[in-house]
Formats: sequence, C-alpha cells, structure tokens
Amino acid sequence: MVEPPLDGAQALRLLATMWRIRLFEEAVGRLARADEAHGLIHTSVGQEGIAAAVCSQLRDDDPVYSGHRAHGHAIAKGAPLDRTMAELLGRDEGLCRGLGGSMHLVDVEHGFMGATGVVGGNVPIALGSALAARLRGDDTVAVVFFGDGAVQAGHFHETVNLATLWRLPLVLVCENNGFAEFTPRSAHTNVERVTDVVAPYGLARDTVDGNDVVATWDAFGRYLATARAGGGPFLLECLTYRLGGHYEGDPAAYREALAAEEWQAKDPIVRLQRHAAAEGWAAEGEFEAIRSEAADAVDQAVAFARASPFPPADLLEELVYADG
Repeated sequence: MVEPPLDGAQALRLLATMWRIRLFEEAVGRLARADEAHGLIHTSVGQEGIAAAVCSQLRDDDPVYSGHRAHGHAIAKGAPLDRTMAELLGRDEGLCRGLGGSMHLVDVEHGFMGATGVVGGNVPIALGSALAARLRGDDTVAVVFFGDGAVQAGHFHETVNLATLWRLPLVLVCENNGFAEFTPRSAHTNVERVTDVVAPYGLARDTVDGNDVVATWDAFGRYLATARAGGGPFLLECLTYRLGGHYEGDPAAYREALAAEEWQAKDPIVRLQRHAAAEGWAAEGEFEAIRSEAADAVDQAVAFARASPFPPADLLEELVYADG
C-alpha cells in the first residue's frame, strides 16, 4: 500500500495547521512572559511541519504520544485550541481541567494520549499501545514523537528491540533539532544520525528534512500504510530546528547566530507556501487569508482561556483517593 502524494487541497490544510500551531505557540510565549501561562513552557516554533505532516494522516483512534514540546502535536492531532490554551493557563475548562499544564497534555477524544517531561518516557508507553493493537487484531497504528536526546536512554533501545522482535505497528518519529536541551548532538554521541543508532535492530528507517513538509508527508505516509497492513515498526528521523530556545525565557547564548539565520531561511511555513505557489495551488492572497483565520482562532482561544474559571479547591479531594 502507498499513500497518495500530497495534493493542493491537502497542502493548504497542512499550511492552516502549521499557522495555527505557530501563532498558538507565539501567543503562549507572550502569556508566559506575562505570567499568565505557568510552569516550564517549551514551544515548537520552527518545527510545525513535522507535527502537521504526521498527525494529519492519522485517525482519531491512532494513539499519539509526545514529550515536553507537545503543543503542536496535540493541535495537529485535533485537540481544540480553546481547551488546549485553557489547560496551559491552568483553567478548569482545559483539556485536563488545568491540572496537567504544558508538559502533560492529554486529549483522549482525538487520540492524543499524553505528553511527558521525562525524556523518552513516552516511547515504551507507545510500544504498549502498538502491542495492544496487535493483540486486538485491528489496524490502528501507534506514533510517538521524541527528540534526539531520548535516543541515548536505555528504555528507547528496549522499545526498539521489542518492537522489532514482535513486528509491531509502531512509528517512531524523531524530531532531531540538533540539541538535547542545551547540548549539541556532537557533544554527547559520535553517531550523527539516529537512523544509524537503530541500524543493528534491522527496522525500516529513513532520515528526511523535517522542514520539508512534502518530503515528511511522503515518508511518513509510506510507513503508515505499511503499518496499517500489518507491518512495522519504523523510524522516521526528521531533521529540524527550533527557532526559539529550549524553554520560554532561554537566552540561547549557546547557539550560533549564523546557524539560526540559516534555519530562518528554512522555515517550514515559508517553504510550503513557496512550494504551493510554484505548483499553482494558491496565490499570496490565499496564504494571508489562511494566516488571518488562524490568528482569529488563536485570539478566540486566548479569550476563552482567560474567561474560564480556575479549578475549584475541592477538585483535589475528588481526584485523589485511597482504597481500603
């Protein structure tokens, strides 16, 4: 089975998703600086193409797991902007009633099964979902997002070993932005590509330009179709770059200005718009309309979140219990 190539209509839907993520993240940054969004906030500005290209091809019953940089994955999977924003502001109408916050988003309705601040902690959980799908005999596919830093963890290798041993429908998506928090990949491993790290396990794998939405869409689509047909596991390494720091407020003094300027030119939104224009799929006015619609949606989400009440104090008693 092979997924159809990206067409104009789908490309514009991806562009709309990417703009929603970009403007949502920028709004979250402003809210964090104003002390309205609390906790450690990690945004995905510059990495939106991967979330959009992957999650837009999934169904609601396909479980997706994320890490500490999860807002974009949740939005691309279908989580409503208003309830996602309310969660980040700690409000009762948030996805988790304001108790999860930025790094613990969950939206079961749309198959976004959770984010975690534990590096690579989501990877073995996704393995469990893939095993459950195999035992049920259905065609759901589990997908897990993680950064290149997680690949050094033992539980990552345990997951890859079991997934390949049991041939499970699991797609591992590495968002390799070149940094494990503040440390460049060259400082913590001699293996440049994640696809080389997993080579001994014998699973199908590929490295793509994660800021090229068309390439990411095509590569993931091939793996997804094969996984639905009973194959797997697969690893897709997406090379990308976060245009902001590791967390909101990070001065990012460890990054080279030249590299940042180079990646600004590789902005996935700009590149997809350029590709769409070259293919005759849309004109400049349509791009601006897509951005404007996304901006309105984000503004409405912020207003909804601010209007939502904080969780009641007795919610703690309701959600914490002892048996016996």
